[in-house]
Amino acid sequence: MFNLLVTGMDVAAPRGSLTLPHNRVFQYTDKDLEDRYAPGDVLDAAALMALPTIITNESSSDPDFPVMARVGKVTKIRRGAVDYQIEYELDVNVPPIANSVLESLAAPLHFVISKRFFDDFRTNHWAVKDADLFRVLFTEGIGRIKPTMFKLPEAPVDPKLVAVMMPFSAEFNGVHSAIKAGVDAAGMRCLRADNIWDDDVIIQDVVKLIGTARAVICDLTGKNANVFYEAGIAHTMGQDVILVAQHESDIPFDLRHIRHIQYLPNEQGLRELAEKVSNRLATLVSK
Repeated sequence: MFNLLVTGMDVAAPRGSLTLPHNRVFQYTDKDLEDRYAPGDVLDAAALMALPTIITNESSSDPDFPVMARVGKVTKIRRGAVDYQIEYELDVNVPPIANSVLESLAAPLHFVISKRFFDDFRTNHWAVKDADLFRVLFTEGIGRIKPTMFKLPEAPVDPKLVAVMMPFSAEFNGVHSAIKAGVDAAGMRCLRADNIWDDDVIIQDVVKLIGTARAVICDLTGKNANVFYEAGIAHTMGQDVILVAQHESDIPFDLRHIRHIQYLPNEQGLRELAEKVSNRLATLVSK
């Protein structure tokens, strides 16, 4: 989910504000999203400010003067008698993106594009789009370098899929069964990379699994190098990652600030692991 703010002025300063009439809010927005973010016709300001935001001017028909959009966030919303004043802040780590590039991504980003009438890029308005902005930009290599060791998946996220990254050894069979039980209890299904063979290159299957999963569970027990690598990929792709480990010492220093599930590899410990995994997944899918 992300906001689209289209204004009548150039967007360049790190911070700024714009004013939009009430009737320009939620133009080109699906009705279910309008109901979600404005229940009872009252904007859920906290929820909207939590979304990433594209801020841009209306597109130009002059190819010599391309309009550049910026990525940022809404920082304040004030409701007036006839309009809203919206303050925003740009993300300096994401370079400007031409409107024409965003328009070419209309399908995955759910933009309304028209060659004859007003649309998302030719009307001053505020829309909310049901798409993963950063995933699409990442996949297209916008704002960052494309990976050279593998291709990012283009398939959409499966809301019922949980990717499991863990050592492939018999001593972890019970752990895998416990994780699967927790995933099943949450009404989802889990898959490990060793259960698929879609590509001749192993890492490509791993990346596809991570990128199309709703959540990724990484068991860091034993400081397995492969799992660390996979956890890094998942974090970089912006996935929800659930870290589990048998010992706190298995969690590397750079990840110790992240909450994790610690478990014992006995009957009670695995039962508790399944319950905690199920509860965590339930929390994630409710966001």
